[in-house]
Amino acid sequence: MSKKPSVSRKAMYNMPKHTASKQVASHLDEKLAKEFGTRSLTLRKGDTVKVMRGAFAAKEGKVSSVDRKTRKIFIEKVVLKKSNGEERQVPIDASNVMIIDIDRTDRKRIPGKGKKEVKEVKK
Repeated sequence: MSKKPSVSRKAMYNMPKHTASKQVASHLDEKLAKEFGTRSLTLRKGDTVKVMRGAFAAKEGKVSSVDRKTRKIFIEKVVLKKSNGEERQVPIDASNVMIIDIDRTDRKRIPGKGKKEVKEVKK
């Protein structure tokens, strides 16, 4: 990695999509971290998160969409009111939220749940 910010930005913008999707990750709540045995997971639509930093700190809500290109997430209850009365969702960086509960519909996403268990052979 380079020290130059311009080189780092270029690497981020030209990153392959399978690598960029892993950049949209966040820390797990202590209870979930113990349950899954990992510190963080990638964010997906349907996860419940709590905003930890910024103007919307301490707000909780479900992730309504994930923008992998800009590496931002949109949360249902985090909105700004426009001058004409409309509400629009505010993009939040994934590093500024904590996952409180995950969407458990995909078993492969949950660490250790989607894989077959290997039985030990007794000698």
